[in-house]
Parts: sequence; structure tokens; C-alpha cells
Amino acid sequence: MAKVLRCGDLMPGCNFVAEGKDIAEHAKTAHGMTAIPPEIAKKVEAAIKDT
Repeated sequence: MAKVLRCGDLMPGCNFVAEGKDIAEHAKTAHGMTAIPPEIAKKVEAAIKDT
């Protein structure tokens, strides 16, 4: 099974759907996050779902 993250689950209004390593690049370019704090990383991990 593939893994997917719907950014809108964490950032309301964002329609980006990420698979694989696209997540970090999207966080940087779309949300201005140059580093992902540990508390955000935990939320991201919890939001990743099987497709």
C-alpha cells in the first residue's frame, strides 16, 4: 500500500496531497517551513494514511 498525506488535514484550506518525499518540499515552498518542529512532525506522522 502507498502512503498519502492530505495537507488540508493539518493546514486547513490547503488542497495539496503528498506521496513520498514531496511532503518536506511542500512544507518549505507552500508554508514557509525551513525546518519541521518535532510537534509538527508528530502531527504529520499521525496524518499519513494508507491509500
